[in-house]
Amino acid sequence: MNNHINLIDLFKKNDERIIRKFYNEHKNGFILFAKRYKITNDDIVDIYQEAIIALIENAKKGKIDSLQSSVSTYFFSIGKFMIFQKLKKENSKFSLQDFSSLEYIDENYTEENFNTQVALLQLGLQKMGEKCKRILELFYYEEKKMDEIKELLGYDSKDVLKSQKSRCLKQLKDSIKEN
Repeated sequence: MNNHINLIDLFKKNDERIIRKFYNEHKNGFILFAKRYKITNDDIVDIYQEAIIALIENAKKGKIDSLQSSVSTYFFSIGKFMIFQKLKKENSKFSLQDFSSLEYIDENYTEENFNTQVALLQLGLQKMGEKCKRILELFYYEEKKMDEIKELLGYDSKDVLKSQKSRCLKQLKDSIKEN
């Protein structure tokens, strides 16, 4: 049996453990994805929760029984649609600056490629120790300054923290390359 068909069946049964697991596993990746667009963190979290609800409702209604992509890919497409709807509603315009944070844009890059990279990133984060994971989350997801992280985590020196962050990032990159 297909893994995503089993997941869809569990969504239909309203399996709270599975729904919570899916929610937690995809949250950081979705936030990272959504931050490319000019929307607030509060809006990102709201959209994330609305996308989860839409995913579960679509599963219960049988709309994704014959899903050709992974459930994650489908979920990200729901979220992306909701982001675009929000931006459209606010009459936001996209510009090249919206994509300036991307280091490299590949014409052949697809949603599937992005979701694969997000999954690898999530897997790499799960493999990390709690301290490394927390440093990277505070710095990249919560956008805390090094001084704030130093205080939050009780480091004696900002330089020691910078070195630790660098080692953690290297560990994450190496973990992603292995997969």
